[in-house]
Amino acid sequence: MLALAGFLVAEARSDHPALPLRLFRWRPFAAVNLATLLVYAALTGIFFFLPVTLQVVTGWSPLAAGIASLPVTLLMLLLSAQGGALGARIGPRIPMTVGPLLAGAGAVLLGGIGRDAHYLLDVLPGVLLVGLGLVLTVAPLTATALAAAPDHLAGVASATNNAVARVAGLLAVAVLPLVAGVGAGLSDPDVLADAHPVAMLACAGLMAAGAVVSAIAIPGSAAEVAPPVSTGAGKAAGTAAGDAAGAAAADGAGTAPGDAARTEKAGTTGSEEPPSAPAGPVGGEARG
Repeated sequence: MLALAGFLVAEARSDHPALPLRLFRWRPFAAVNLATLLVYAALTGIFFFLPVTLQVVTGWSPLAAGIASLPVTLLMLLLSAQGGALGARIGPRIPMTVGPLLAGAGAVLLGGIGRDAHYLLDVLPGVLLVGLGLVLTVAPLTATALAAAPDHLAGVASATNNAVARVAGLLAVAVLPLVAGVGAGLSDPDVLADAHPVAMLACAGLMAAGAVVSAIAIPGSAAEVAPPVSTGAGKAAGTAAGDAAGAAAADGAGTAPGDAARTEKAGTTGSEEPPSAPAGPVGGEARG
């Protein structure tokens, strides 16, 4: 936590940050990463406690406990494309709200696992709900995280969202056993039997919080996710590039091939500058 805080301070002070913190001023970008933090903390908690409880409390083998959640993977493989298409058609807000609620309901069902649990009755229904919730959530969430940043920062946006998910998982594994009261007693059947329902309810609460964030702060349509066209340097660079392209077209045959090439290169370079960078010269013999 101290290293993460230090990283943010360093990025805020840097002239060329690896993570431009100004990205978080755009509400959809900040919201989708907050939803990611909550949803992936819950998801990690579910898949951390489920196989441990099935082994320690229910007495299943490590192999049986490990493949108990296999339907989640199968659902993701079969239906993720449809989930992404749905999010693109109706906007990300509804899938990112309904999906975590379904996954949270699955966590509540999985909280009922005890010593005499049966897979078809006590495990599979909850696993299926978690899987369906992820089908609705993951693809729209990822698409929103990428679309909420300028095109030239798409790589940064993807890396940021992935890092947020990993941090969420680390925090869940560190904190949830303490919240559930299991402490270091993960190998004690009696302690874990009491702690498991508490942990699953905490995961359900995190999923519900992610749904609330999505319902409030995620745009209702994909078109509203993209940041507005920046004014100032970015706009100036784009205008200059457009002027150069228009001049090249107006000159037609009168413009030498080298001039046109230099004009095109200059326009491309200007469009790739970050919004906060000063606009560079258009270059070449662009006229207009």
